[in-house]
Amino acid sequence: QVHLQESGGGSVQTGGALRLSCEYSEITFGYYSMGWFRQSPGKAREGVAVLTSYGDLHYADSVEGRFSISKDNAKNTLYLEMHSLQPEDTGMYYCALEPYRRSTLENHSPTIWGQGTQVTVSS
Repeated sequence: QVHLQESGGGSVQTGGALRLSCEYSEITFGYYSMGWFRQSPGKAREGVAVLTSYGDLHYADSVEGRFSISKDNAKNTLYLEMHSLQPEDTGMYYCALEPYRRSTLENHSPTIWGQGTQVTVSS
């Protein structure tokens, strides 16, 4: 079972930046998709960005141009670089993995999840 552990969350002011990290144990699946999701109180969980083992990148419209997903295979770490943060970006951010699927943001259905890291953006 792959284990995911997020870090890097925190509190920033509007316009600030953060980089989230998701360390993962060895992935042995032939192909897969990894993504970042977020959930705010009272709102449904939403997909933010997806990266596939084929190199596809997908972003939610709300973060396009501000967020960037990447992966360092040597460090077994998935990243989410976030810039120009807004109060509506506040939420718990989760790293997730879907084995044996080349997903888009719309059909990404992870089966392995991290515990989450909190991001708070104040105005």
